[in-house]
Amino acid sequence: MKILIVGGGMGGTILANNLAHRLKHELKQGKAQITMLSASDRHMYQPGLLYVSIGRMATDALYREQTSLLEPEIEFHVDPVTTFTLDQNQVTTQSGKTYGYDMLVIATGSRAMPETIPGLAENSVNCYTEANAIEMWRQVREFQGGTVTIAVGVPHKCPMIPLEVTFVLHDYFKERGILDKVKFQYTYPIGRIHSLAPVGEWAKGEFDRLGIQYETLFNMKEVDGANKVVHSEEGTQSHYDLLVAVPPHKGMAVIEENGLGQSGWIPTDRHSLKMEGRDNVYVLGDTTNLPISKAGSTAHFEAEALAENLAAIVKLGEPVRDYDGKVFCFIEAGSDRATYAMFNYNQPPAPKPPNRAVHWFKMAYNQLYWASARGLL
Repeated sequence: MKILIVGGGMGGTILANNLAHRLKHELKQGKAQITMLSASDRHMYQPGLLYVSIGRMATDALYREQTSLLEPEIEFHVDPVTTFTLDQNQVTTQSGKTYGYDMLVIATGSRAMPETIPGLAENSVNCYTEANAIEMWRQVREFQGGTVTIAVGVPHKCPMIPLEVTFVLHDYFKERGILDKVKFQYTYPIGRIHSLAPVGEWAKGEFDRLGIQYETLFNMKEVDGANKVVHSEEGTQSHYDLLVAVPPHKGMAVIEENGLGQSGWIPTDRHSLKMEGRDNVYVLGDTTNLPISKAGSTAHFEAEALAENLAAIVKLGEPVRDYDGKVFCFIEAGSDRATYAMFNYNQPPAPKPPNRAVHWFKMAYNQLYWASARGLL
C-alpha cells in the first residue's frame, strides 16, 4: 500500500510519523510505503514568528532540518508537486518525476495574500513570513508613538493572532515606557471582536481594561499610504501611524492551478477528511475548506485522526474513527499571562481568565513543538 503525503508542514509531518509508528511491521515487511514530497528541506515553527516580530526570538530558533523530524522509514524528497492527476492516482513534481499512490494526503498549507487589498502590502507590517516578521520588528522598534491600527482580513491562519499581536504590542510599548504615547485601534470584519463568540466576549473585557479601542464590521477595502488611512468596505476609515495587518489568506497556488479547489481550499468531508468526490484522497490542515480554525493544532488533531484511519485501512480495510473538529489554541494576553481556547464541532470554547502558568506552558511548548512534530506528544 503506497501512501503519498504532499506537504511537510505540521499536519503532514505528524501524519507521516504517526503512520510510521502504527505501520512499523508493515513497513518492515514491504507491505506499506510512506513517501513525503515537500517544497523545503527545512521545517518552520510558524507560531514563533510572533515572537520574532517583537524581538523575543531569534530566527534560527524557528527551524529544524525536515529529515531530523521524520522516522527513518519515511521516504522524503524536496520536490514540490506541480500536477495532480487524480484519475490516474499519480502526481508529477517540479523535477519531472511521477509518483503513484494508493492513498494520497494533500497538506500544502496556506499563504498570506496582502496584495489582494490595494495598498496593504506596501503600507503595513505582519508576522506571517520570516522576512515580514523581521521588518515588523524593525518598524515596531523604531516606533516612537501614535496610533497603532490592527486590521484583519479573512480568512486568515491562526484565529488568535489578531488578539495576540495586540496584547504583545501593548506589553512591548509598556516595557519601553512609551505606552502613554500609543493609541491602539483594533478592527475586525464581523459584528464582534473575534469569530468565536466566547473568545470575543473574553477579549472585550481585556480590551476595555487596557483601554484598547475597537471597531467591528470593518472589512478592509484599501489602504491610502500617503494619508495613512485604512478604508473599509462599510465606508468607515481608520487613521494609523503604524499599520499591523492580519492579511487575508489563500491556499497554495498549485491547488488552484490544478482545479482542486477555489482559492486553494479543497472541498473536504468534515469527519472523514476525504476530498469530496474522491475515495482515496485526503486533505489536512489549512488546505481544507472546512469552516474551522486554520491553525497548527487543527492540523495536529486532524493528522492524528487520519493516521489512525489510514493505518486501519492498511490493516483492516476500513477506517475506525471520525475527526470531531478538535482545536486547541493558546492566547497570549500580555504581562506574561495567557489563556487558551479548546473546542470541537459540538463544544464551543470557554476561555478562562489569563494567568502566568498558561503563559509559561506556552513558552515551554515553543520547545516541545519539535517533539510534537515527531509524533512523540
